[in-house]
Amino acid sequence: MLLFGLITVVMMNFAANSLLNRAGIDLFGMDPLGFAGVRLLAGAAMLGALVAWRGGWPATTRTRMAGSGWLVLYLVPFSLAYLTLPSGVGALVLFGVVQITMFAGSALGGTTPRAAQWAGMGLAMAGLAWLLWPGAGTQLDLAGVAFMAVAGIGWGLFSLKGRGSLDPLGDMAMSFVIAAPVALLLIFLGTAWTLWGVIVGVICGAVTSGLGYALWYRVLPQIAATTGAVAQLSVPVIALVAGAALLGEVLTVDILIGAAIVLGGIALSVLKR
Repeated sequence: MLLFGLITVVMMNFAANSLLNRAGIDLFGMDPLGFAGVRLLAGAAMLGALVAWRGGWPATTRTRMAGSGWLVLYLVPFSLAYLTLPSGVGALVLFGVVQITMFAGSALGGTTPRAAQWAGMGLAMAGLAWLLWPGAGTQLDLAGVAFMAVAGIGWGLFSLKGRGSLDPLGDMAMSFVIAAPVALLLIFLGTAWTLWGVIVGVICGAVTSGLGYALWYRVLPQIAATTGAVAQLSVPVIALVAGAALLGEVLTVDILIGAAIVLGGIALSVLKR
């Protein structure tokens, strides 16, 4: 029961990243670059503090530097996408592209996908196409979708880089810390600042990103890989429902159909036969 509760908390944190980004940028008027910088810097501070408290500061390696690059590739377009995308739809596009990226990376790495995995990825891509098809009724901003797709590729590559890590918390912390100069640059480039936007950015970086990621890597060794993958199917659902309830975002039939197709395809690809 405790493990289930921890998994639930982690998934809510992941969904909250989308809600907080959308709220900070759209509701509180924060500049997306500045918001991304605050989030990245707050995450670096929180994860750095956790590693320092644990003891044994990790070394800077090429792998961790590469991971930092993929992290920035995820984080900056993620904030830019939420200038226009609803939080739930953004999470859905992100999650779909992340899974497709990881699927492609595994295939290119020599892992032969099963027939069900091919079918699942095809179904997930069809769901994303449904959301983006002209005249489908969702009227999504294509620039926002493009930014979120880039963010999905970045997070997918970051996740692939972290597979087989012997020190997940150290790797995650160093990825954020190495990117701290980029965070300062983003903050410098920010043009619109609000008090609540900064507060939300700090919460998003330190709590739902920093502590959320740390808790996730604490939980992962205790569950099967498929369990972790399936658990993450709940993230876009939580973001869709919470976005409608808390931010007044509209859930159309087309969005619900697209969500069902994407999540069904991902479930088909990650569940073992």
